[in-house]
Amino acid sequence: MSTLSFYLTGIATLIVPLVGKLVFALIVWLVGKWAIGKIVGLLEKSKGFSHLEGTVQTFTLSFARIGLYVLLVISIIGILGVETSSIVAVLASAGVTVGLALQGALSNLAGGIMLLIFKPFKLGDYVDAAGVSGTVKEVTLFYTVIITVDNKHITVPNGTLMNANVVNYSTEDLRRVDLTFSCAKGESPARIQALMQEVMAGNDKILDEPNPPFARLSGGTNESMEFTVRAWCRNDDYWDIYFDLTQRITETLAEAGVKAPAFRVVSEGK
Repeated sequence: MSTLSFYLTGIATLIVPLVGKLVFALIVWLVGKWAIGKIVGLLEKSKGFSHLEGTVQTFTLSFARIGLYVLLVISIIGILGVETSSIVAVLASAGVTVGLALQGALSNLAGGIMLLIFKPFKLGDYVDAAGVSGTVKEVTLFYTVIITVDNKHITVPNGTLMNANVVNYSTEDLRRVDLTFSCAKGESPARIQALMQEVMAGNDKILDEPNPPFARLSGGTNESMEFTVRAWCRNDDYWDIYFDLTQRITETLAEAGVKAPAFRVVSEGK
């Protein structure tokens, strides 16, 4: 056997098993990926799963999907001939570096678990948290997806959410609409209040409980008086009442000849 043949035989002896492992690993990856999709799909369609609260569903699916992919990757590493004990040894020797690198991820994971335990919001709730306002669409293992009113898709880390003040506008069945209107200083406060009360009395969606509709002089300047209007309603009717009162009171004051400085409307709530 010539020297060239000897080297070619040696190279083939090394490459053929490696190629076989790579092909087998690729097959396992494709089959495993398909199997994970099927398993997650079956979990999502199961009867018991459908009874879980929305945030628990999305978190569980995310956890199951990531966990299965971790197992798949470990299996492929084993197929390629890399001993998992070697990987563990490398990670252990670089423990500080790995810990710092994963600090944010672990914080988000812990935040996701805390969100499931304390439930400051659920899917479909409108919230204001971590500088973001919108409807909660999904809670995953590490992130929460919020859709804004103009349909922007915002991903917020769970760790950030858990450490932020969360204002949930959807939790309670009832909400109060708070508005402020201005008129000229020389107008009669009693007359202005009566006009506002008349508008609110004509709206069937405004509730008398826990408190009846309210309209009173609440402040002003040398040129104007400010009146605060408050009305309780069902949560689902909040924006209807908000815009209806804004328009109807403004129109009623104008029709009654109430003088400006301006029909300036300032919302005290959201």
